[in-house]
Parts: sequence; C-alpha cells; structure tokens
Amino acid sequence: MARGRSAASLVGGLIVAAMLAGCGSAPKEVPLDGFTAEEIYKRGEWELENTAKPENSIRYFSEVERLYPYSEYAKRALIMQAFALHKAKKYEEARGAAQRFIDTYPGDEDAAYAKYLLALSYYDQIDEVGRDQGLTFQALSALRAVIEEYPDSEYARSAILKFDLAFDHLAAKEMEIGRYYLKRGNYAAAINRFRIVVEKYQTTTHTAEALHRLVEANLALGFTDEAQSAAAILGHNFRSTGFYEDSYRLLTARGLEPAGRGDGWLARIFREVIKGEWL
Repeated sequence: MARGRSAASLVGGLIVAAMLAGCGSAPKEVPLDGFTAEEIYKRGEWELENTAKPENSIRYFSEVERLYPYSEYAKRALIMQAFALHKAKKYEEARGAAQRFIDTYPGDEDAAYAKYLLALSYYDQIDEVGRDQGLTFQALSALRAVIEEYPDSEYARSAILKFDLAFDHLAAKEMEIGRYYLKRGNYAAAINRFRIVVEKYQTTTHTAEALHRLVEANLALGFTDEAQSAAAILGHNFRSTGFYEDSYRLLTARGLEPAGRGDGWLARIFREVIKGEWL
C-alpha cells in the first residue's frame, strides 16, 4: 500500500515537473498525450488527495477517458470523475458522469456506487425547506432506485437513511406553508396542507404537529367534530407530546374532549386505523 502511494506521488511529481518546465511563476497546462493512461490517472488521484480543490483532478480523469477510451483506466477515471465533480459541488456535471458510467458499464461492480453518486447529487442540493421541491422528488426517485436495484449493497443502507430524511423534508415544506396560512387566518388552506402531512407523510416527524394544527384550524372554523377526531388520533399515537397537551387544553376549554366524531376524513382515519372498523 505504501509502495503504491509512493509510486502515485512520484508519478504526480514527474508530471508536475513536466508541466512547470520552461515556465515562469505560473504553470501552464501542457498536453497529456505523451503520458500513459496510468500516469494521468495517478496524477488525478494525487490532485484529489493532496490539494484542497477537487476540481484540479477532473481534467486528468477526463483526459484518461478521452485519450484511452477503451482502457481499464478509462473506466476507473470515469467513476473518479463523477466523484470529483460531486465533491466540487458541480452536481449536474456529476450526474452526467455517473449516468455515463451506468450506461457504459451497467454490470460493473462500481455501477452501484455510480447510481448512489447520481442520487447523492440530487440529495445534497436539498439544503433548505423553502427551496423548490422538484429536486427532493428527484432525490427520492434516485435513492429508491439504489435501494431496489442494489438492496444488499452498503449504498442501499445509506440510501434508506437519506430517503427517510428527504421524505421528512417534503413534509416540512407542507408544514411551513400550512403554518403560514394558519397565522394569516386562512384556515381552509392550512387544513389542506396539514391533511397532506397526515395522509401522505404520516411516518415523518411532523405528524404530531400536523394533527395539533388541524385541531387549531378546525376549532377556528367551528368544525368541532374534525377537531375532536384529530385530537383523538393525536392522543392515541402521540399522547406524551406537548402537541397533545396543547390540543387537549384547547378542547377542554370549550367543553369538548378528544373523540372520533362525525363522518369526515379524520373520523374515518380514527375508525379505520385506531378502532379497526375497516376490518
């Protein structure tokens, strides 16, 4: 291992010397045609490991692919190019390189990693709740592909964790919009957002708050059956939370209590999921 690392460093040093030869203080980019695929590839590795800018290595990996397209090093350089582009936060280009690897070497042992890198390039762009959610949906789709196509790989385990976080992110977006409507007294619009969380994202961390906000919004509109049903579901699943305590206090202040009431969508959930009346 140490000998290989020394060899890579030596090759990197030799290419640096060649590039600096005849130059002043600033190095020039010289053609790499005179170097072997191995030499160029190892220079790319050296740049990736020893400099703070991953984009420095991209030129070398892409040149291996261009100059020696049918070599084993071309295949290795392509997956490293995808990795370096992702590390440099050039996400769209990283997806392109990863997809080329998948298309060209679908049966290779690194295809799972290429698929994971592609998914990661979407996932790592999900940086704030207020952002457009198109990338989140694409991340979920790409992560699901990793999980389904390579279920026994180490990447599948990581993809499952990231899938859950991305799913939670979508629920957070609905909650953010719902709270916005709630604060401005647009209760019907708020209820629609909180309903999405309860029906589509019930496995996320936002369900308890969504149920509590449904109690608030429905009480504001005078829909007591819906408010009581939401509180009943909340109490059954999240009784120890502060959200249930707040909902209970809101109801009892009006002489009400948590209970499945009426025939609305919340009452149906209460009867079907909690009472088991759908069986």
